[in-house]
Amino acid sequence: MSDHSSPEPTGSFDRTQLLAAMGITAVVLLVASRLWLLFDNVHPLPVQVTPEAIALGLGLGGLISLASETIYRASKTYRASADAYLQMVLQPLRWLDLLWLGFLPGMSEELLFRGVMLPAIGLNWFGILISSLCFGVLHFFGGRYWSYVLWATIIGAALAISAVVSQNLLIPVIAHVTTNILSSALWKWRNTEHP
Repeated sequence: MSDHSSPEPTGSFDRTQLLAAMGITAVVLLVASRLWLLFDNVHPLPVQVTPEAIALGLGLGGLISLASETIYRASKTYRASADAYLQMVLQPLRWLDLLWLGFLPGMSEELLFRGVMLPAIGLNWFGILISSLCFGVLHFFGGRYWSYVLWATIIGAALAISAVVSQNLLIPVIAHVTTNILSSALWKWRNTEHP
């Protein structure tokens, strides 16, 4: 058993319920993105597949994961908040499910928050701020866990800045997917019994 004590999850979900919720949430975010594009004259950020964009996305995802792990180890408040959220989401999942946890939210959230919302509000500091705050609020799951929402807002800002600077949605998508997979795998490894 791991020597890290995790708080009891705030909800009781099984694997099937969590996978279904991830799928439904991804579809809802994709539909919201599409509806926004239908009713607003928004030019979404393009996806430009280049080796440089892939490398930048992987690098940013690695840096975010490293920063997250550093804060996790340094801040008891953040650790308790992250553990509560991640135990609820990750405990019932199998190792291969972490790929879905990386790809579904990584793609659907980036399409909505950085692909559509950010250009609709403005590819500037105000757009970065508002889209990041909305992204942080998406990760709200209880008043005691404000530090997880704050960290999600900061990550949202980093992803938004990468989108604005590069003008390429692929970079934050790859960074988001990478962060989700690395961080969830590390948490699951830390909280799983090893022989």
